[in-house]
Amino acid sequence: MKIKLRHNTFMRLIVGSFLLIGFPGMCFLLVWLIWGVGIAMMSVLFLLLLVVYGFIFGWRRIVVRRAECFSPLLPKAFDGYRVLQLSDIHIGTFLQNQKFIHRLVDCVNAQKPDIIVFTGDLVNVSANEVIPFMKTLNKMHATDGIFSVMGNHDYCEYGEDKSVGNIIRNQNILQYMEEKIGWKLLNNQNVTISRGEGQRKSAIYLIGVENISRPPFPNYGDLKRAMEGLEKGTFKILLSHDPSHWRRGVLHQTDIALTLSGHTHAGQVKIGKFSPAKWAYNEWGGKYTEGGSMLYVSLGIGGTVPFRFGAWPEINVITLRRKES
Repeated sequence: MKIKLRHNTFMRLIVGSFLLIGFPGMCFLLVWLIWGVGIAMMSVLFLLLLVVYGFIFGWRRIVVRRAECFSPLLPKAFDGYRVLQLSDIHIGTFLQNQKFIHRLVDCVNAQKPDIIVFTGDLVNVSANEVIPFMKTLNKMHATDGIFSVMGNHDYCEYGEDKSVGNIIRNQNILQYMEEKIGWKLLNNQNVTISRGEGQRKSAIYLIGVENISRPPFPNYGDLKRAMEGLEKGTFKILLSHDPSHWRRGVLHQTDIALTLSGHTHAGQVKIGKFSPAKWAYNEWGGKYTEGGSMLYVSLGIGGTVPFRFGAWPEINVITLRRKES
């Protein structure tokens, strides 16, 4: 546990120093050169108030965001089906604030979802971060179960011990823990969700890929393998941690109707429609549609640092709607 606490403390010092000193300092210089000292001082004071709010209150403010996905591929039996998405919990960040995870689970269950999906980054650096939360996470439930994929942090490659043996051990332990809490991890796999019986039986398909990213993040996913056995023209939901995968490997290349991602956190800062994440990602938060395909990017729950402003921790509920062709 000492490694995780050291990691958390180190990250908080770096980010905290930037937010409280570096960023306000840069803003002061910029505003001072343009508008003078008085306005520069007021700007810095305003920024400091926002930062303090983000560190004390912002990361605790769980919100539920809702969206709809319309598709002619959706069977009638699934019209109104509710998919609850969680992403980027980074659970090690809450080792000293475990009540937050209790409140998160209560909020998830209150939505009464048909299915729960988790789009990666359960931990920061080590599988052991999950241990104190096993009983709490096991209380999460949905009619058709809980499914997950791995995010870049879940490969446990960011810890102090970067030996291959330690990394593989952590990955195996994390996968075992997800199984114990009732989550089905989809590593380049797909599952069928069915309704009805016999001739009235209909289905949708849930696909999960391992992380597919550009450097410096790991790229282990195999969408072709994950889609093996699935027919064209069926309604498919893809879980893929990094939203950049949608435009590079899903959109106009597959008939996947809905892709669910996370990863960006919106930089954990969002003011109106602006987030620094837009400098790195074309699709960084919320709903995007193109060519009959929809992408939803969750801003996630946590981060390696307990700070959020505007990009509040969010639970996402996507309702599936049949669109008559």
